Amino acid sequence: MSSDSQGSVKGEAAMMLSPSGSTSSQGPPLSPSTTSKPPELPDELVQAGWSKCWSRRENRPYYFNRFTNQSLWEVPVLGQHDVISDPLGLNAAPAESGDSTLGNGQRKRRSSEEQGAGPNSFKRTKVEPTTPISPSTPGVKPWSSAPEDKQVLSATPTTPCPAPAPYRPAVIYWDLDVQTNAVIRERPPANHLPPHPEIELQRAQLVTKLRQHYHELCHQREGIEPPRESFNRWLLERKVIDKGHDPLLPSDCDPIISPSMFREVMNDIPIRLSRIKYKEEARKLLFKYAEAAKKMIDSRNASPESRKVVKWNAEDTMSWLRRDHSASKEDYMDRLEHLRQQCGPHVAAVAKDSVEGICSKIYQLSAEYSRRLRQTHLSLLQDPPSETCASPQQSRLVYCYPVRLVIPSPPLPRVELHFENDVACLRFRGEMVKVNRGHFCKLELLYRYSCIDDPRFEKFLSRVWCLLKRYQVMFGSNANEGTGLQGALPVSVFEALNRQFGVSFECFASPLNCYFKQFCSAFPDIDGFFGSRGPFLSFCPVSGSFEANPPFCEELMDAMVTHFEELLEQSSEPLSFIVFVPEWRDPVTPALTRMEASRFLRHQLSVPAYEHEYRSGSQHICKRDEMYYRAVHGTAVLFLQNDAGFAKWSPTPERLAELTAAYRPSSSRTSSLSSPGPAHIAPGDRDSAAKASDRTQSGVMSPGAHDGNNNNSSCSSGSSGSPQDKMANM
Repeated sequence: MSSDSQGSVKGEAAMMLSPSGSTSSQGPPLSPSTTSKPPELPDELVQAGWSKCWSRRENRPYYFNRFTNQSLWEVPVLGQHDVISDPLGLNAAPAESGDSTLGNGQRKRRSSEEQGAGPNSFKRTKVEPTTPISPSTPGVKPWSSAPEDKQVLSATPTTPCPAPAPYRPAVIYWDLDVQTNAVIRERPPANHLPPHPEIELQRAQLVTKLRQHYHELCHQREGIEPPRESFNRWLLERKVIDKGHDPLLPSDCDPIISPSMFREVMNDIPIRLSRIKYKEEARKLLFKYAEAAKKMIDSRNASPESRKVVKWNAEDTMSWLRRDHSASKEDYMDRLEHLRQQCGPHVAAVAKDSVEGICSKIYQLSAEYSRRLRQTHLSLLQDPPSETCASPQQSRLVYCYPVRLVIPSPPLPRVELHFENDVACLRFRGEMVKVNRGHFCKLELLYRYSCIDDPRFEKFLSRVWCLLKRYQVMFGSNANEGTGLQGALPVSVFEALNRQFGVSFECFASPLNCYFKQFCSAFPDIDGFFGSRGPFLSFCPVSGSFEANPPFCEELMDAMVTHFEELLEQSSEPLSFIVFVPEWRDPVTPALTRMEASRFLRHQLSVPAYEHEYRSGSQHICKRDEMYYRAVHGTAVLFLQNDAGFAKWSPTPERLAELTAAYRPSSSRTSSLSSPGPAHIAPGDRDSAAKASDRTQSGVMSPGAHDGNNNNSSCSSGSSGSPQDKMANM
């Protein structure tokens, strides 16, 4: 383990014993003298980036600003102008006297330049391109994490003259001041390769290429478009069992053929069946299904019996359509359901080998891309990692702390930053990623709290670019694609969970959508610099109160329940998990069934559809009026607690009443009537309208048709009921 970049694990764990949260070291560029300890600077100057250092050459102290690289011999004055954002000093505080001396000992430039380098002059160092421009303006204390819709506090009255105000978000969707109560066993640093913009750019290109291969294979082999969001769900389902090295691309999975991808592609064969609203649409859909089934059975190597059954049913349906023009929409739906039952098994049998070939080909390409990326990544490291045996499990109990990497980070290339109104734009090699200024400030705070190898923020912009690019690639390039992966609970619900049940940790989040500064996320290699504790399935807390709102992927939710059961069984300390999952009942999901039958279930709460809302997964870039959306399905809230956790955070009626009230949509904010992306589902439809058929061999609904909190990322979806039950109300 490199002590230069990551520090000692034991030392870090010792720092984490206190839940104060102040573990980040923001030291000056030169260490101060050890003989005499200088007095601390005012808190306003420290927050503005100033620190007191010691000059060995001049043998006296000086003051350095890590945000602007500015060095001064004299104590900085609040209200001075920023040499970057205000080079002419137009917003600087006026001088208190009428002489030629400016603030901070800076003299006016004279024509004779007879002053020379005196004690009041300062040397302006060159600003390095990798040094980030802090959102906090020097001289003003940065804004604090306040609850949603709180009014921003007024300026400090002790300031002698008003300074340029820092950027303050109008609404804050997080509270980074909440300290953790999650206790874990001390763990060694992770062996992940440190992030690098060059590698992240190559990974983005390869994932985009893999998506294109998937699109072409579906079109060429089956004549269909790939099911919506099925590639994203494939990534989620594969990473549950993947043992490979790449953080995004699966490379070591067993079985090779993904059940999720196979199910969704088979669900769209011979054609994708969409929701029906009018009689003419139902008639057209029935004709297209009969025609596609007949064409497919003729062009494939099917058995004589299969050919006979499919062709007879297809021709009979076409004859009925030509003969009967007075049928209702319900008649067409009944006929479609009968045709699917008769032809579906035979069509699936002839398409099975081809669809398995698609799944196998995509996995093999992913494994090859992962191997290629790792070789390139290792060549960039100054000190390539060596194969080491797994470290034994530590026995020391500490408060949870962010993921640390054992491999030191190499020098990172320059990433350019500029602002367009309220959007921060970061560019590397022509590739631009964007994030609103509020979330950019949030990332800076998380980085300051969590990162220990970059006290001067020299790698901050490069790592932010890698973070944004990683999630952009995981989402996909289409409009609203993948945003359900990041759907989050409203701020009011998090506040109620923290007040009533002591929740201080999110089991499924990211630096972009987290409410607390302690959370688990999908990518420990890059998210760890911003507070992530790693993937939840490898996170083993001993005690604490947790919120779990997983992406709605059945394989992931099932693995989550297994992990819950193991943790609650092993711990005798207070341990509580409050789980939010969709209430799909037709048929019920295995994860929900297991939790309802668990001996650790203390209470279950049901929130009806359209009576609660979630925050958008694209909250870091979307408009404010698109931040919330109504859930079109019911949500089940389950309290899984061991005996000690139940005694400490018991779900009493009073606590449950406040949680339920916090879940109601607020009249002070606007929200859309459904989640982004998929089509709307009428209130008369069942919550699982597009959820269940994907768990059958063939279904009516499109796998990506359902929506809700994180349900755009569901690994399996569909319907097992009749077409009328699922589509008539539309």
